[in-house]
Amino acid sequence: MSRLPPRPDLAWKEDGTPVDDAFGDVYFSRHNGLEETKTVFLRGCSLPESWAGAKRFTIAETGFGTGLNFLAAWQLWNGTRPSTDAWLHFVSFEAFPLDREDAAKALSAWPELGDLPTRLATAWPERAKGVQRMVWSQDGVTLTLHIGDIADTLASAHFKADAWFLDGFSPAKNSAMWDASLWPLVKERCRKDAKLATFTVAGFVRRGLQAAGFEVAKTEGFGRKRERLEVSLKEEPAEQADVYGLRQAETRPDRVRIIGAGISGACLARTFLDRGLEVEVIDAASSLGEGASSNPLALVMPRLDAGDTVQAGLLIDAYLSARRFYSERVGVTQTDVAHRPKDEREAQRIAKLLADPPLGLENLEAMAGGQLHKRALILEPQHLLPALLDGARLQMGRVFDMDELEDGVPTILACGMAAADNLPWLSLVGRSGQVEFAETDVDAPPSAIASGHYALALGKMRLWGATFESWDKKTPETTDAAHAENMAALERLDPYWRQMAKKADIQSRAGVRATTPDRLPLIGAVPDEARARDVFDGVRHGQTVDQDAPLINGLYLSGGFGSRGFTWGPWAGEILAAQLLGEPSPASKPALEAVAPMRQILRDLKRGR
Repeated sequence: MSRLPPRPDLAWKEDGTPVDDAFGDVYFSRHNGLEETKTVFLRGCSLPESWAGAKRFTIAETGFGTGLNFLAAWQLWNGTRPSTDAWLHFVSFEAFPLDREDAAKALSAWPELGDLPTRLATAWPERAKGVQRMVWSQDGVTLTLHIGDIADTLASAHFKADAWFLDGFSPAKNSAMWDASLWPLVKERCRKDAKLATFTVAGFVRRGLQAAGFEVAKTEGFGRKRERLEVSLKEEPAEQADVYGLRQAETRPDRVRIIGAGISGACLARTFLDRGLEVEVIDAASSLGEGASSNPLALVMPRLDAGDTVQAGLLIDAYLSARRFYSERVGVTQTDVAHRPKDEREAQRIAKLLADPPLGLENLEAMAGGQLHKRALILEPQHLLPALLDGARLQMGRVFDMDELEDGVPTILACGMAAADNLPWLSLVGRSGQVEFAETDVDAPPSAIASGHYALALGKMRLWGATFESWDKKTPETTDAAHAENMAALERLDPYWRQMAKKADIQSRAGVRATTPDRLPLIGAVPDEARARDVFDGVRHGQTVDQDAPLINGLYLSGGFGSRGFTWGPWAGEILAAQLLGEPSPASKPALEAVAPMRQILRDLKRGR
């Protein structure tokens, strides 16, 4: 099976109605599709009445298609939003995502939707399996799209919905979307009193929903369909044990405290500021620009694995999240990256990856001797970081102490290796990374080349590196050995400007990168280590322990990013916003477990430590 999601077998009727020939069904009727959506789904879920007075409301949907249902809900929300700080979260599942152009063509039938189709098309998801999150903070709207087979994506999704739109192709033509095995999964992702709606009254669908514990009622249909279903859930779905500390907060805080003003803290600050929270940022440095996040230039490019694993998938999710987050911000420039293998082993890995790519041609293609990453980013941290932190209350030159934790004020450690000062059990290892840079006399277009090391050009600035050396817990210092390594790498990379750069005034800069043994970040709630080891002691003996992880109240972590802080930062911000604010998660549950701080304790116990 291809790692890329399949495209629909799309055709168009003479009246412009889109049809998937593989399923022999229309996406909607061009003449009454929008009205059908309003009747079947909006009215069927008692909207807007159901979200009256709510601070957050989540709609989930099976079958995203053109996005028509989402746009109808978005438009209704804009007209009836309960308050300026209320948020609508829309979660959808799609196995055969449309291309941007086809979706725009289909939605052109509904001028009454105003500029919403254009806004959706601008943020249209990339062709890649996984979870993609879009945010329109001015409207208080998020869209979380799970791309892949629904049997897999629904089982791994992490959220609770107030309403469900069941809108796959006809049960007679796409039975997998209506299989009885899905309804218990839907129920697990419902809040109490959730409402569900669908156009079909097929007997096996009604019986499957009833068997899962839903109350099902037929009601008057729309158009040629005489009946439709309105479904409700009166009981509270049972909570499963929260082994990894993923459970979302019950109440939404008014403010959040972030420890660290580097890229991790800045991304968190911007995410929570855009959600309408007060944000306090504390950093031990006397000013911005002293840490590893403040090199003159930074590169955001994907790290693609040839295997189809949870880790490979979350690397793609994080990269796409970063690219979306940084888009059109100050200090951000798009470029392509020519990526050549550093050795034969990497050449084989790249060849295997290109034979079954996880990203489409708009993002990745083969090039002579390697691969070309399209639409990667060169960042200028000296411009980007202050913009991300704008609006936060900054406290520079202050060291945070754990005694300062306050009830009701979530605190997020985003301070690199300094997090281990407060949590010494963390398996963080520091690595010193040195880059070389120079300002030349010649303006150059943005360009990037990578092969183990990397070289960047933007305007008159040139930067290359970086080393990844052991760190002795002293202030990171530049070294002649690291300089020599970077200069040798520049010769191998062979960018056309290397002779010019070597004649300029070359400067060196070193910073410490906090890394983890498995090279995955630490994102999520912080466990109480001593209590967690006691509760889960049976894991050392091969036992399964299904209990909630004991947590330090109000403490969270965003770190362990290694040399990819600019890539991990935006994704971490959305994950923690979801956990602290009760939003749908922008990552699958296996991905959340793979980056949860609790994993380190469980791993140690499994190894008998």
